[in-house]
Amino acid sequence: MKNYISVAILAALLLTSCANEFNKVYKTSDYSYKYEYAKECFAKGKYVRASTLLQGLVTMQKGTDNAQESLYMLGMAEYNSKEYDGAAATFKKYFASYPKGTYAENAEYYVGMSLYNLTPEPRLDQSQTVNAISAFQDYLDLFPDGNRRDEAQQRLFELQDKLVQKELHSAQLYYDLGQYFGNCTYGGNNYEACIITAQNALKDFPYSKLRERFALLVMKSKFELAQQSVEEKKLERFQDAEDECYGFINEYPDSKDKVMAEKFINKCKEYTKD
Repeated sequence: MKNYISVAILAALLLTSCANEFNKVYKTSDYSYKYEYAKECFAKGKYVRASTLLQGLVTMQKGTDNAQESLYMLGMAEYNSKEYDGAAATFKKYFASYPKGTYAENAEYYVGMSLYNLTPEPRLDQSQTVNAISAFQDYLDLFPDGNRRDEAQQRLFELQDKLVQKELHSAQLYYDLGQYFGNCTYGGNNYEACIITAQNALKDFPYSKLRERFALLVMKSKFELAQQSVEEKKLERFQDAEDECYGFINEYPDSKDKVMAEKFINKCKEYTKD
């Protein structure tokens, strides 16, 4: 028990000592010493301390041999301490200041990575995902043979998948709402919204792995829309639904939902047959 107390007291003293040392460095006007201390903190993985010091040093380092290094190191310190907003801004600043600098390629890549880490789950607003995609595309355009090309492309695919999942969630939500918040008997707004959302996704992401699920939603929505239509619109909409079912079967002949498509066709024929 005594040994445990002694260790705890020693640890507390060391922490206090380190904190006092950092405060002295932070307040010193010896910028060369402060910069070397910041580099030491960075090397030891003390990224919050490093970024705290570097934020006040990057301006002082302008025009010196350390200007590029200090700005890039600040970005990496922010990135490693998960201050992704700050990191993205710092990396953008570096590239704008030194487009042909020593760390230009990495800075451009880490703009994308910083924004990538800020992207939310697919159900939420994907504005940040669009920004991250743009950043990685900029990297690939600027450095087509860059060292991070494969990683950037992989991240790009992951982000595009998020956008696809977002669209699938939106289309599915419209379908699930069905007649709610829009009387399908007099317009079918939710089913029509599902069709439009899914068809746009099929155009925008033609090679998506979720393509069949979008096609299924279009088919189901057209059939439901036909069923809920007023009498004067039934024939036209059942013809459209029937064509969609045949199209689904042709494109996905081995789909587990082929049976559903065939049932829909039989139902449609009750209205479309001569």
